[in-house]
Amino acid sequence: MFNFISRRIVSHVRPHIKLESCCHGLLSLYSSSSSPFTCTPTDSSNQHLFTVTYLTNSCGISPEHAILASKHVDLSKSPNTADSVLAFLNDHGFTKTQVSKLICRHPKILLHDPEKTLLPAFQTLNSIGLSSTDVAVIVSARPKGILDRSLQARALQCADYLKSVLGSDDKVIKAIKRYPMALTYDLQVYAAGNIQILREIGVPESTIVSMLALQPRTLFTSVDRFQKVIEDVKKMGFDTSKTRFLWAVHAVRSMSKSTWDVKVELYKKWGWSEDELFMAFERYPGCMMASTDKITRILDFLVNTMGWERSYILQWPIVISFSFEKRIIPRCLVYQYLAEKGLTDDFCFTNWLMYSDTKFLKWVAKKFEEESPQLLKLYQKHLNEANGSYPSILQKKDMV
Repeated sequence: MFNFISRRIVSHVRPHIKLESCCHGLLSLYSSSSSPFTCTPTDSSNQHLFTVTYLTNSCGISPEHAILASKHVDLSKSPNTADSVLAFLNDHGFTKTQVSKLICRHPKILLHDPEKTLLPAFQTLNSIGLSSTDVAVIVSARPKGILDRSLQARALQCADYLKSVLGSDDKVIKAIKRYPMALTYDLQVYAAGNIQILREIGVPESTIVSMLALQPRTLFTSVDRFQKVIEDVKKMGFDTSKTRFLWAVHAVRSMSKSTWDVKVELYKKWGWSEDELFMAFERYPGCMMASTDKITRILDFLVNTMGWERSYILQWPIVISFSFEKRIIPRCLVYQYLAEKGLTDDFCFTNWLMYSDTKFLKWVAKKFEEESPQLLKLYQKHLNEANGSYPSILQKKDMV
């Protein structure tokens, strides 16, 4: 599969529609009249306008999204049903934001009978241990699959299978929250065989359990496809008994071959050889999972602003997975400030980038006690400014 394998083996009130006041803003959408002040709506345009207005006023959807959603649903014939759906969602703890997100993604939910369609699905989700808050998050994110009529039986089977592998209800809930669409899979078809393959090639049960809980989607695919990924990763020389083997499988499973090849070429443009890229991937498979845009921004900053040599990045490929805006920029610029003043020497990667935010701030305050008030202000300033574009103070300096 990969080039280097061969080389390194709102309130719920129905809107009152006044066409005279609404037509002007939506005239171009509903009327072919050449006059911008004339609106003679047909029955069809009247119904469309009702739906758009309802979606905007009662569901909190923007006019643009409401117009798009109105192509898939006509609420003028069943406004009472739509009202009851909104009331149902409100009663089940959905926030206004979640309601608008849900309806943008699945406007036809407003045509469902809450008691006959929605309630059974919600009861099923609750029965497997998901809280009302969990259900609201999951349904608003993946409404079509989760609210499918076949959910009830399949979700229970999914939860039973996950528990047979994971061993506890808490881990089952964790896995489902990580990948809610797991509830729509027949795991006897799309997981059981793959897990058996892992056991047969010597992957520790604890590693399988960890991956299933943290990244369940990695294991949900056809046996043939999964077997191909396994063979590719084994050819790279990964030890199946080590945790990194399954994380490498996860990385390979997360993208197509064409996407992988694009990232390989991107690293090459920064001077990396295929052997070097393989070495980085072997150390931290996640270095291939960042988007091409993120890889470019991070390498550009580390090389051209911080002056890092490629060899140093190869030692710490995990840096590619860090938040560019929230971790790399503010912390490195604080280091740059101290280095320019001669207050620090070597860049210790662990201290400056591996520490959690809380631990990092405590470390800075203790190590640079006299400067700490200024440093913390500087850190917060860069954190606030880091929005994907480089602050103007960035200057190239050899830091390694």
